[in-house]
Amino acid sequence: MEDAGRAPGFYGGWEGHRLGVWSGACTPQWRRDRLRERHIGYPEHEKGALALYIRTSNRQMGVGRGLAVGVVLGLLTLLLPLMVLEEEQPELLPAQPTPAVTQPGEGEQAAAEGWDRGQTLRLLQSDGEVVELTMEEYLWRVVAAEMPASFEPQALQAQAVCARTYSLWKMTAEKHREAGADLCDSSACCQAYTTRKAAMERWGSDGEGYAQRIAQAVAETDGQILTYQGKPIQAVFFSSSTQATEDAAAVWGGSLPYLVSVDSPEGEEVPNYHSTVTLTAEELAARVKQTYPEASLDGAPEGWLGEPSYTPSGRVAEMTVGGVTLSGGAARTLFGLRSACFQVSYGEGGFTFSVTGYGHGVGMSQYGANAMAKAGSTWQEIVSHYYTGVTIQRAEAD
Repeated sequence: MEDAGRAPGFYGGWEGHRLGVWSGACTPQWRRDRLRERHIGYPEHEKGALALYIRTSNRQMGVGRGLAVGVVLGLLTLLLPLMVLEEEQPELLPAQPTPAVTQPGEGEQAAAEGWDRGQTLRLLQSDGEVVELTMEEYLWRVVAAEMPASFEPQALQAQAVCARTYSLWKMTAEKHREAGADLCDSSACCQAYTTRKAAMERWGSDGEGYAQRIAQAVAETDGQILTYQGKPIQAVFFSSSTQATEDAAAVWGGSLPYLVSVDSPEGEEVPNYHSTVTLTAEELAARVKQTYPEASLDGAPEGWLGEPSYTPSGRVAEMTVGGVTLSGGAARTLFGLRSACFQVSYGEGGFTFSVTGYGHGVGMSQYGANAMAKAGSTWQEIVSHYYTGVTIQRAEAD
C-alpha cells in the first residue's frame, strides 16, 4: 500500500421518512359511538327521551298502544333523514399538520437522498479532462485507493470521514480554480484516486464484496466531517506508525492543535512494518550532491552523516549530511525511506537504513485505525483519538 497521507498539499444513510398519521378517529370510544348511533338509528339524548316516554306511558296505562305506536312511527319518520345523512356525511377529523412533501432540489429531499449524493465536485484528471462527480462517488474511489478494502468496517468509515473532511478543506484552497476544477486525482496534490474498473480488477474475485464494504462505509458516515472551531480540519492520514504519531510542527514546521502526537496501537501485524534500504557510498554521494551541492563529502564515508536527533515519537528530528542540517522528513525523501523513523549504520556494503512504519506520521494512522477497530472502537472513537479536540458534525449544504 502506498503512503496514504501526502504532505500539505496532501501528504495528506439512508434516512427514513416518518409520516405522521392522526389517529383520533380510530379510537375505541369513537368506534363504539358510531356503532351505537348506526345500530339504534338516532342520537343518545333523543333515544333516552323516547324510552322515558314509553316507560311513563306503560305505567300510567292512560295512553293506548295505538297512540304510543303512532308516536314512535312519527319520531322515526322525522329521524330517518338524519340517519341517512349520518351515513353519507362522515364526521370531519380535526385539522392536523400535513406531512411535508419535499420537492426535487429542496433541502429535505437532499437529506433523504444523502448529503454526499447531493454535492457535486469537479475533478481534474491526469489527462487534463475535468469531470463532474458526486461526493458519494468521489469518496468511494478515494477510499478504495487509500485503504485496504479488507480492513474493519469501522476503520473504513473513519477513512471515509477523513477523506470527506480533507476534500472540503482542500477545496477551500481553490488550487485548481484556473482549470475549472475543485480537486485533482493526484495523490501528490490531493488524495489517491482510482476508478471502479481499476479497483475491481485489482480485487479480483473479492471485488463485489469489497465494493459493497466501501459503499457502506461512505453511506453510513454520509455528510459527517471533522471540524475545529467550526471549520473542516486538515484531516491528513498515513499508512502505519511507530508507537506514536508525529506532531505536525515536527514534520512541516507549522503547529496545528488537532495534529499532535498520540499513541498508535499497530505493530508487527503490519506488512513491511520494518524495512531496510542500503546505499553504497557512491550512490549516497550522488544523491546528496544532486540535491545539496553545498554539502561536503570529503574524507571517509563513515564521517559523512552526523548522529541523528529524535523526536519523542521515535522519528528523526534532524541530522547532518556533509555538514548540511536536514530535517527527518528531508532525510527520508533524500534517501528514499518509507518513514522518518530510522537508524543508520555504515559497513562494508555501504550505508544501511533500518526503517519502521510507513508515511509522514501525522494525523490518523490507517493500520492504527484498523487495530483500534479490531479492539472494538467505533469510527467516532478512532477519529477523536487521532485528531485532538475536534468536533464531529454533519456538513452544511451549499
